[in-house]
Amino acid sequence: MFFKQFFDKKLAQTSYMVACQKTQEAIIIDPKRVIDEYEEVAEAEGFNITQVTETHIHADFASGLRDAAKHFNATAYVSDEGDENWKYENMPGDTVYLKDGDIINVGNVELKVIHTPGHTPESISFVLTDRGGGSDEPMGIFTGDFIFVGDIGRPDLLEEAAKMEGTTEEGANAMFDSLKKMNDYPDYMQVWPGHGAGSACGKSLGAVPLSTLGYERKNNWVFEYEDKDAFIKELTSDQPEPPSYFAQMKKVNKEGLPEFKVKEVEFGTPDTLPGQLFDLRSKEEFKKGFKKGAINIPYNDKFLQFAGWYVDYDQPMTVIANPEHSKTLQEDLASIGFDNLKLIVPEDKADKYFDDSYENVTPEELVENHEDKHILDVRSTSEYKEGNLDNAHHVHFGHLDEKEVPFNTDDTIYVHCQSGVRSAIAMSALKARGFDNVVNIEKGYAGIKEAMN
Repeated sequence: MFFKQFFDKKLAQTSYMVACQKTQEAIIIDPKRVIDEYEEVAEAEGFNITQVTETHIHADFASGLRDAAKHFNATAYVSDEGDENWKYENMPGDTVYLKDGDIINVGNVELKVIHTPGHTPESISFVLTDRGGGSDEPMGIFTGDFIFVGDIGRPDLLEEAAKMEGTTEEGANAMFDSLKKMNDYPDYMQVWPGHGAGSACGKSLGAVPLSTLGYERKNNWVFEYEDKDAFIKELTSDQPEPPSYFAQMKKVNKEGLPEFKVKEVEFGTPDTLPGQLFDLRSKEEFKKGFKKGAINIPYNDKFLQFAGWYVDYDQPMTVIANPEHSKTLQEDLASIGFDNLKLIVPEDKADKYFDDSYENVTPEELVENHEDKHILDVRSTSEYKEGNLDNAHHVHFGHLDEKEVPFNTDDTIYVHCQSGVRSAIAMSALKARGFDNVVNIEKGYAGIKEAMN
């Protein structure tokens, strides 16, 4: 048997390829939308990708299920569990719909379907047994967003992101029952999760890429609870705010997207910039001068985690960026279902548009007479609860394009996050909304605490 794990660190998302080395057949599990990596590995190993599947309708990235099925002429296997709201649409005619107990055979490798609802109603996991190795014992389980290393899938995304009322409690109840199904499996069985540290699909995901069921039973908090009510209370508390793009992902992954292909994107500095404007320069360069209305999301490994809060799927996009990044930028945006990049303004020629700037101040400058200042804390709710300035108002940085800001537009507002990264993004969002007198606090709350001691 061949096994390969693929980790997309920009989304903290994991996909897998499993193949039978005797028959040279391979299956991809939870594929991302840009499928080049899978093709490269299959060609290098001499495999024919005959099947593709996923554990559930994803909320945090755009699925490559349909693209892979078409590109590789592979059979798609999808869950047929859950109610009518969670059925796949616009699938290929030869798609196989899976129920609990069904088997997918990949040559001599067997994947048994277990219905493991909780994160979503249709969620399934796959127990792998290598029949070609002469064993009847399960080797491991692909858990998707069911069991993570050190955590479990959150049940509140449907309610928080997709606005489906009442689904949090239903999901938490189902998750408790799904966990009990693991009692039938041995400690040595490996756990292959769909996400790692950095994902918003749980609150305490580990950075280790895989685990065993026995290790998780001893170290994962979710296995400590025998009382369902106590489990549900812990599971539904202090979950991180889900990025706004999650709601769009549920829709497009259920209904499908056009096949992704890299295209030629216009470069230049026209008089009019189409659609929404993102400035991908560093926060240090942005603060010196920028076009008012631009959202500043530096182009680094955390780009998607931050940009997903602000992307408008109904508008084209202009970016101020390095034109050499056109291909990777298109691939990154495609991975959250956005295919409408219209213009790249070279960052070394963008100053013709600049009409604004902002200033930073040190934590020491803020602390002096801070009780008389308008302070905006843009960290997560859990961070704010752990400690905050008494007179600080809280609005999550990702909500600043839509939620009410408790100050007047002509007030001088001091903005901070934990370390200074998210507050720089918040500065651009506030400027775009007409808050002209905003000041960024260097080093964030960590620096403020130090300055107060």
